Amino acid sequence: MGSDRPREQPPNRFDRFAEAVSRFASQGVFFTAAVVVVVLWLPTILFISSVDTWQLVINTLTSVLAFLLIALLQNSERRYDDALHRKIDAIASSLADLMEHLDEREGDALREDVDSLRESIRLERRM
Repeated sequence: MGSDRPREQPPNRFDRFAEAVSRFASQGVFFTAAVVVVVLWLPTILFISSVDTWQLVINTLTSVLAFLLIALLQNSERRYDDALHRKIDAIASSLADLMEHLDEREGDALREDVDSLRESIRLERRM
């Protein structure tokens, strides 16, 4: 039964980097650093003659950082979802095995439930 499960790939360098960034970005230190950058940026209007240039600097910086963080956090979320689906598949498979052992005494209704559960596992793996 367990031989048809996909093997889990070990995390590569990018996955490890994305996980480290995800952990860092979810801490208060990251938020504090972002606030400090904004507070330090505010008085720079005194040194930049054009308000448009002043706004362009912070808008560009935040846009680039947001784009990179979204890509990295999406990677972490995908790996988390994959792990969660493997756990749910293992629980469903174990439940189906248990139900099959009870099937000998319970009859056709339980057999239909087992078949439905196994089909849902196969459907999830195809997605």
